Amino acid sequence: MPGEARRLLQNLRRRRPPPSASGNPAPPMDGSERYCFNPVLKWNPRVEEYFAEAYGAEHFARISRALTRPSCYSCIRVNTVKSTSDAVIEKLHAIAEEAGLGGSTNDVNSQGTHTVVDSDELPRQDGASTNAKGDQCPEEQSKKVLGWSLGDTLDPRKEGLPSRLISKCNIPGLDYVVFIRGSGPHDIDYGYALDKPPKEVMVSRKCAEAVLRGAQVYVPGALACSAHVEKGDVVAVSVGVEQPGPDGRWGVNMTRGTVLQGFQTDPLYNERNGMYIGQGIAMMSRAGIFRASEGVAVDMKNQVYRLPSFNDVLQGEIFLQNLPSIITAHALDPQKGERILDMCAAPGGKTTAIAIIIKDEGEIIAADRSHNKVLDIQKLAAELGLSCITTYKLDALKSVCKSHDLNATVTSISGDSFKSDATNQNSSTAESQVEKVQADDIAGISMIDVNNVNVKNEKSSEKIYASQADVRKSMRRMKNGPGRNQSKGDRVENSKGFLPHSFDRVLLDAPCSALGLRPRLFSGEETIESLRNHAKYQRRMFDQAVQLVRPGGVIVYSTCTINPGENEALVRYALDTYKFLSLAPQHPRVGGPGLVGSFEYSDGYIEEWLKPGEEELVQRFDPSAPLDTIGFFIAKFIVNEET
Repeated sequence: MPGEARRLLQNLRRRRPPPSASGNPAPPMDGSERYCFNPVLKWNPRVEEYFAEAYGAEHFARISRALTRPSCYSCIRVNTVKSTSDAVIEKLHAIAEEAGLGGSTNDVNSQGTHTVVDSDELPRQDGASTNAKGDQCPEEQSKKVLGWSLGDTLDPRKEGLPSRLISKCNIPGLDYVVFIRGSGPHDIDYGYALDKPPKEVMVSRKCAEAVLRGAQVYVPGALACSAHVEKGDVVAVSVGVEQPGPDGRWGVNMTRGTVLQGFQTDPLYNERNGMYIGQGIAMMSRAGIFRASEGVAVDMKNQVYRLPSFNDVLQGEIFLQNLPSIITAHALDPQKGERILDMCAAPGGKTTAIAIIIKDEGEIIAADRSHNKVLDIQKLAAELGLSCITTYKLDALKSVCKSHDLNATVTSISGDSFKSDATNQNSSTAESQVEKVQADDIAGISMIDVNNVNVKNEKSSEKIYASQADVRKSMRRMKNGPGRNQSKGDRVENSKGFLPHSFDRVLLDAPCSALGLRPRLFSGEETIESLRNHAKYQRRMFDQAVQLVRPGGVIVYSTCTINPGENEALVRYALDTYKFLSLAPQHPRVGGPGLVGSFEYSDGYIEEWLKPGEEELVQRFDPSAPLDTIGFFIAKFIVNEET
């Protein structure tokens, strides 16, 4: 606890704006439209036309603007296997008290606070709450979920900060979710004077998006820097957003380490107007920033948006996760003892959320096509102390075991749980299937003891003899040490897929265009063609998911995009293609309704969305709505008996 307190204390203190001579925060600078944060997303014209048709031009403009800003709060999920929300809140309150955030007017106004109030009726993103006249009151939903509206202000003389900065969510079933409110946007005085621009560090767009969420500027994210910047200098931080090049590709089109002079001859000078995200202290000289391979380049002290950092704080007890992702795990409605598949599980947030809901009692299979991402899932599960999660490296498009692979299927029966995983018997997983390698005399190695392998075939009890290639591989391993796949703790098991109807529930959190993630400072790369390709890919994955769920089971499909072609159009495809599927109500229901209608592309193809009456059975999270979440979509299907 003391070490964690010190780390969060440092994070909170460094986020206080430097005071002026009077002891108050410096006032915003007047007369400069350059040194501010006013980003505008630039979309491909055809993509913009498509979204304007789907949402309406004004609504899409609000969505586009909201995407450039981070959410005004952080959402953390408490690991109830190790702790409780009350215990975590108490620890965070103690850290906030140690940081001295209990009575300062400036701290309250800059950091922001909130409570979450009890509610008999869950709020909705479509403004389902109404006023006395029956009109919709969308602001009410944020007060009922988060405990505040975006325009609320607090009187620090009446409200102590620690008791309102951190609060528990009171949505039924989500009392293990904790909200911590941030603040912004803030006006920042960058010290600009005519013909004397401030010292500046330009960072990459991805680095800037992380800084807007509360991170520091790390060395790899720095692109350019003013001359004569020394360690300890105050620097303005600007963003270099990708621009189209002569070949049609997007990039910053500049050499890393370029000297910024503050004049129009600088690279991306005009493009950086209104793209300043804060002010910080250089932790290295200019030379050091571009010579070092790692480390903090700029310690952010005064940011446009101030959100707390949870890096290395209460590890194993909390997990930072967006609210819609947590709701997705609840929409699946997992039960203890069930067999559940997370088809595209990395980085493991929803997988571990499901495990916590079932109190680590059941079997969760987490699959991903990336070796390193599977390792990340393993690491997270171990950190959270969860034992019901089994990981595999598997392409979601190959989730169903092919008939010619059945002879290689690894089968085990445990209680009422029937498990049938076609596990790849290749060299990268050999050690996980072999009890002992008889290698006393490596030059004459001839066989491997596989008596402990549960392979269901007529030769399962026989000895397997190593080939000369295996002998040479073993000799190299003894000489050079184990490889990545053979190291303890870094082992990833490959799978050839799973038998049809072998899961009670399947979560398909599909790879998507991610156009709902925020803050987002760049969107020009997506085209109509790329969006349609995403949708085709997702349909192929859904085709796999349908085959894996037993009759009476559940499929939950989710994305983090605002694109109806990847959301409502997938639902339409699923219901029209698989007549035995039906949409099911979701609990809790916090998001708004889906989109009804269709869109006709220039090539004549008509993309069908939801039909009237179906929109209330899905959840669409709008980033411009008062709940202030990322853009997200959830659909839940019941797999009925085929007729």
